[in-house]
Amino acid sequence: MIWFFTFVLLEYRYMELKYFFSDLKVVELAAVLAGPSVGMFFAELGAEVIKVENKATEGDMTRRWRNPKESTTSSISSYYSSVNFYKKSIFIDLTDPIEREKVHQLIANADIVIANFKPGSAEKLQMDYPFLKSLNPSLIYAQINGMADGRPAFDVVLQAEAGFISMTGEKEGQYAKMPVALIDLLAAHQLKEAILMALLHKLKTGKGAKLEVSLMDAGLASLANQATNWLMSGFLPQPIGTKHPNIAPYGDVFYSKDKVPFVLAVGTENQWKALCTLFSDKEKWIDIANNQRVKKRDRIVLQCQSVFSDYDALELFELFKSKKIPFGKIKNLDEVFQSDSAQSLLIKEEQEGVNKVGVKSVVFSIKTSSEV
Repeated sequence: MIWFFTFVLLEYRYMELKYFFSDLKVVELAAVLAGPSVGMFFAELGAEVIKVENKATEGDMTRRWRNPKESTTSSISSYYSSVNFYKKSIFIDLTDPIEREKVHQLIANADIVIANFKPGSAEKLQMDYPFLKSLNPSLIYAQINGMADGRPAFDVVLQAEAGFISMTGEKEGQYAKMPVALIDLLAAHQLKEAILMALLHKLKTGKGAKLEVSLMDAGLASLANQATNWLMSGFLPQPIGTKHPNIAPYGDVFYSKDKVPFVLAVGTENQWKALCTLFSDKEKWIDIANNQRVKKRDRIVLQCQSVFSDYDALELFELFKSKKIPFGKIKNLDEVFQSDSAQSLLIKEEQEGVNKVGVKSVVFSIKTSSEV
């Protein structure tokens, strides 16, 4: 009976996400964004995550990537904080044999190593998989790779080389990049998935594994419909701002009478017909199918804007809701974090005298069948 209640208690505890991986030990030999975001994923789920930072360079380079409002004397930037919650950070010079041995001892008892060494560096520092495997045969070694030609794989370079920048910005305007290092985050998600597969394999066989994810491959794999637009029909995507190349009106920016910006996401014919009920001459528009709307986007946008200009935002948004027309107000981050849902995702921690505030990276929930 005692065993039964212990089992139930443990099952409940592990369904609480903060305890899920409480028996895992992760050594993070990675810097910047992609690798550390993988480490933070496991830290949020209860794993012990030890972040090894380069003593010779005063730690992860993102410690010094400060925004204009941050103190120049702080050891931790907001950028660094974004993916470095709930970890133990240690400063090590891996070129020093004595200090390197300390890391080897940590890895000998670890479950996972996360690394993003430049080609050849891991071998020189005895932090490559074959060497670490000799210390810990069941180790899961997760490596993020950059570009095949050895160039430093910063996100804006990857956004350029993987085609993203060619599609961003406005037509006849300047190119733009995505406002976060999204390819790093996409690669991190790929690596998380690989690690979870490797953990399942280890559970079944007791064997470790070496995992590799290329930042460039992660970027290319995420081109999704933009890739198939080109590969299947020869349609070469061009910069079109927030608009969608296959759907209209979708992503087009409009303004209410009181100058509040918003977007529509009319993805179905029923939604288009609902939108047309706002037009005084709806019969002229209601039977225009999506493929024609894409071709006549400019005319349709003008027609929509002429109608929307008669309404203040609150009235217009209520009208959209009543007709089930998808829309989104364009908010800045001040507005975003005023909502209860955004506030519920905030995490806080003190590190090196700095009070860090960030956003959870783990936002899913898990319930056992008995809880549902």
